[in-house]
Amino acid sequence: MHLAHLRLRDFRNYRWLDVDFQPGLHLLMGNNAQGKTNLLEAVYLLATLRSFRGVGNAQMVRHGEKGFFVGARIVGQHEHDIKMYWSAQERKLSLDGQAVSKVGDYYGTFRAVVFCTEDLQLVKGPGSRRRRFMDLLLAQTHPTYLPLLQRYVRALRSRNALLKQRSSDEATLESFTREIINVGQRLICLRHELMPRLSPLVNSAYRRIAGGHEELRVEYDPAVKQDFAVELARSRPREQLYRSTLIGPHRDELRLMVADQSAAQFASEGQKRSVAIAMKIAQAEYLTELHGTPPILLVDDIMGELDVNRRNAFLPLLHLAHQSRSQVFMTATEENWSPGQGAGLARWEVRDGSLRPS
Repeated sequence: MHLAHLRLRDFRNYRWLDVDFQPGLHLLMGNNAQGKTNLLEAVYLLATLRSFRGVGNAQMVRHGEKGFFVGARIVGQHEHDIKMYWSAQERKLSLDGQAVSKVGDYYGTFRAVVFCTEDLQLVKGPGSRRRRFMDLLLAQTHPTYLPLLQRYVRALRSRNALLKQRSSDEATLESFTREIINVGQRLICLRHELMPRLSPLVNSAYRRIAGGHEELRVEYDPAVKQDFAVELARSRPREQLYRSTLIGPHRDELRLMVADQSAAQFASEGQKRSVAIAMKIAQAEYLTELHGTPPILLVDDIMGELDVNRRNAFLPLLHLAHQSRSQVFMTATEENWSPGQGAGLARWEVRDGSLRPS
């Protein structure tokens, strides 16, 4: 799979861009604030329908404009044409000329994994970051997961709204309780099934980065320990106090343990960075195993910060992407690293919202 063509209109600092890409490794060079990360953000948006910077769509509109357009032609086993337009008044997403009515039908069409400085929040940030990591991976690989997650979130919001009322309708509350139990149990089951396949990949990647001296364990820690219905009923007095649903998969956690200690609490900054990179490498390898071809890799200006071991941990993924005619897009302010001493590397200059071969 590769991105054959990218089209941007009024996206970030890009007023207009039409560019063709070949499979392989692409190095985007330029000074800071020229648009390198913006280009990666556009590619990631097409894959996941969200920014990896954690911002809303309104912040991706070029200053002074009403909306943005991002389009692409994707070539893999099949060829796809994707078009996305967003403004405060209008939102459109189409695949091969047909409007996408269900996001779950779109996920997995185009797969990308990003490596960026924000990845440290997988280790240092709140549990919601790690749940989002699980949710994205399952949404990209399991067609029923995203619709289930959307159902759960809708029911949870409605139930929480009722709990906030001084006098709630017990019959309505019970109906939403049944819904979150029914759907929540299925989400928990799918998350449980993911871990035995993902955890060995994370540990293997971490051992390559750390030189084989440390073990990284990834443990799924569901908020529901045994029976969702029973535990939810027991939490009702506390729910009345906090006016919120306190038990369920929205409170799940991924525990990251280095040498049997919490990475968030006890790991050094270097170890935390290694854990975050290992998580992303495992994500890419899992997608590769499942689909037979690697996702597009987006590497945002982090190579200069990495030591030799961390850089070398990327090499198997980069070589696989090259051999299978997938793509890697890397940003940098200067060429201080290039796989294979630059063999087969396409170089691009990014300057003030424009892109050209260099």
